[in-house]
Amino acid sequence: MHQPKVLTRHDVAALIAAGDTIVINQGLILRLNGWLDHHPGGRLVIQHMVGRDATDEISIYHSSKLIQSMSHYRIGRIEGNWVNFTPPIRGGFLAQSTKNSATEIPTDPISVHAEQLSQFFSTTTPTLELSLEDDSPAVQGPPMTIDNTQLVKQALEDDLDQYPSLDAVTQHAIVEKYRNLHQKIKDEGYYDCQYREYAKEMGRYLCIFTAFLIALRSGWFIISAALLGLFWHQIMFTAHDAGHQGITHNFVVDTLIGMFIADFCCGLSIGWWKSSHNVHHLVTNHHEHDPDLQNAPLFATSPSYLASFHSSYYNFTFLWDKAAEFAIPYQRYTYYPVMGIARFNLYLLSWCHLLSRRSTTLGSSKWTRPTEICFMSIYWFLFGYCLVWRSIPTWPLRIMFVLVSHIITMPLHVQITLSHWAMSTSDLGESESFPQHQLRTTMDVECPPWLDFIHGGLQFQAVHHLFPCVPRHNLRRLQQLVIGFCDETGIKYKRLGFVAGNKDVLGKLGEVAAQLELMIKCQKHMAATGESGLH
Repeated sequence: MHQPKVLTRHDVAALIAAGDTIVINQGLILRLNGWLDHHPGGRLVIQHMVGRDATDEISIYHSSKLIQSMSHYRIGRIEGNWVNFTPPIRGGFLAQSTKNSATEIPTDPISVHAEQLSQFFSTTTPTLELSLEDDSPAVQGPPMTIDNTQLVKQALEDDLDQYPSLDAVTQHAIVEKYRNLHQKIKDEGYYDCQYREYAKEMGRYLCIFTAFLIALRSGWFIISAALLGLFWHQIMFTAHDAGHQGITHNFVVDTLIGMFIADFCCGLSIGWWKSSHNVHHLVTNHHEHDPDLQNAPLFATSPSYLASFHSSYYNFTFLWDKAAEFAIPYQRYTYYPVMGIARFNLYLLSWCHLLSRRSTTLGSSKWTRPTEICFMSIYWFLFGYCLVWRSIPTWPLRIMFVLVSHIITMPLHVQITLSHWAMSTSDLGESESFPQHQLRTTMDVECPPWLDFIHGGLQFQAVHHLFPCVPRHNLRRLQQLVIGFCDETGIKYKRLGFVAGNKDVLGKLGEVAAQLELMIKCQKHMAATGESGLH
């Protein structure tokens, strides 16, 4: 077989600067221009990998057969270890300077990176010449002049102290151990789905739904509402597995399962969820890129949100305004009430997705969007018209039914936020390995095995983020291997009980609110006296 030619770092930089979508996988240089609009995971997922060695990210999301087919996109290969560029979508900028070279423009404003990145670069291949560019992407400042740079810098320094070094030798050793672990997981059958567990779950779903119908028929409307909410809460765990193709590992079959559960049974778009969730898995807890953390103006989970920022997912600038200034100080008190009605926001996001251009460029087959619209329309006919309007006699009962059924799903929203909101949101740069980043930004919720059905197996979020396509029924067993991996590499693996995790999240929300309060006081003091007041 013909060996592809070796391309240098400058060659790759020039291709990216010219607009090519270049990704490194297993030493091969792939040009994925023609695949962007056909990728089932969406184009953003690929764009976040441009200029990076995405071997680990690709291997955990794709079958061996599909990975082999990617060789059709190869245009060359690399020699030695690759030093990641910052993808353009994350603010990386490569300016063409000659026909065969490009200049990398740094965009990270936190100078604390410099020594770590310099050390990392010096132990691998030479970097490109660095210079500043006046017209590099920038976000307007907030109406209030709040400087959160020192808080962000302090959080970053704390992470650099607590986690393994970003030098090339350390990170490459972590990657090698992670790849060995992944191979062991494949060899030992952790990817095999336990269909008997789904049979048990289907029995539980049917029992809950039958109880809902009996209560509704008996006129016990509030009890039936609670049972319907519990049904939604439980069945969405299976939709999550289908969204990750973790049931049959077949795109069409798992997509149909996901559509039936999420769209038809729950009124939520599985296409929207996949579009958002796939990005979340790759850029976990990055304040500008992870849509799961972008909850302005209601919540700020890190000092990074105490200013305006541009979301690459929504392509929208969240401006720091009076609404955020008012809401953030109370966020630890509004957390549970907002989680109680969070499902209504998911309805809105689902329809906004399906009616937007994003759903037509997600890369799915042409049948997915119309099928989702059909299923969700049927859901609203059955739930809105047949159930709420025709089956419940009075307006007060209708309102109570809707509220109770939706508030019952609150533990699911709390659990999802629990795994990330109290964790690090620092950006350690492109030298941090995939496994270290996932463990730094995600935690597990500890509970006894008999409570797994309440948490749906997704309390093992850190394990899930390391191996997202492993069926959730295998995650408890897999956790022991992850514990060994963390002991071997020195990466912190955070695990808290549900109550302790809630305290952690509330503490984080309170801490950020207190930081904002102090910043505002300092700003007002400076405006009045010309001094910071920090003595």
